[in-house]
Amino acid sequence: MKKDGTGAQPARRSAYLLSGRTDGPGVAAEAEAFPHSFVATRLQDAIQWARKYSFFPYPFVTACCGMEYFSVAGPRYDIDRFGAALPRFTPRQADLLFVVGTITHRLAPVLRRVYEQMTEPKWVVSFGACTSSGGPYDNYAVLQGIDRVVPVDLYIPGCPPRPEAVLDGLLKLQYRVQHERPGKPWPALHGSGRKLD
Repeated sequence: MKKDGTGAQPARRSAYLLSGRTDGPGVAAEAEAFPHSFVATRLQDAIQWARKYSFFPYPFVTACCGMEYFSVAGPRYDIDRFGAALPRFTPRQADLLFVVGTITHRLAPVLRRVYEQMTEPKWVVSFGACTSSGGPYDNYAVLQGIDRVVPVDLYIPGCPPRPEAVLDGLLKLQYRVQHERPGKPWPALHGSGRKLD
C-alpha cells in the first residue's frame, strides 16, 4: 500500500473479506470475519429462534376482554402467524400465560398456582386495563394489577385492547424471547419492581 492510502491493497483485502477470508492465517481468522454466519450460529441462538415461534399460550380469561382475545385468533388477525395458535388448557403444557380480564383477591391464589405449574421458561402477558391496574374497579375486591401476584413480562393496554395492540405485544415478546439469555436479567424494566406478595 502506498503512503497516501491509495493502491491495490485495499481492493485485495475487500475481495478477501467478501469471500470469507482475512489477511491472517488459519481458521480462527476466517471465523472472526463472519461471526454471524449460519455455519457459526450458536446453538442457543437457534433454540431461541425456534422458541419465539412456538408459544403455547394458556388463556386465563375472566371477563369482557376475552372477546377481544378470541377475535385475535380469528381469520382476520390470525395469531397463528406468530406461533401462538394452539392454546393449552393445562398449565403443564403452556409457556405463555395470557391473563385476560379482572382478577379479584379471591382469584389471585388460583392465578399464582397456575403460574407455578407452568413449564420453564415461561412468560406472562397482562391483557387489558383491569389486569394491569384494576381498571375502573378501585375497590376492596379487585386486585390492582397482577404484578402483585405473578411477574409480568408484557403489558397490553386498553379497555379492551385492540387486536392490533395484541399483535404488537406479541412481536415485542418474540423479540425479547429471541434475545434474552438464561440466567441473565432482561435489561428492560417490566412490572412495578416491587416484591410479589
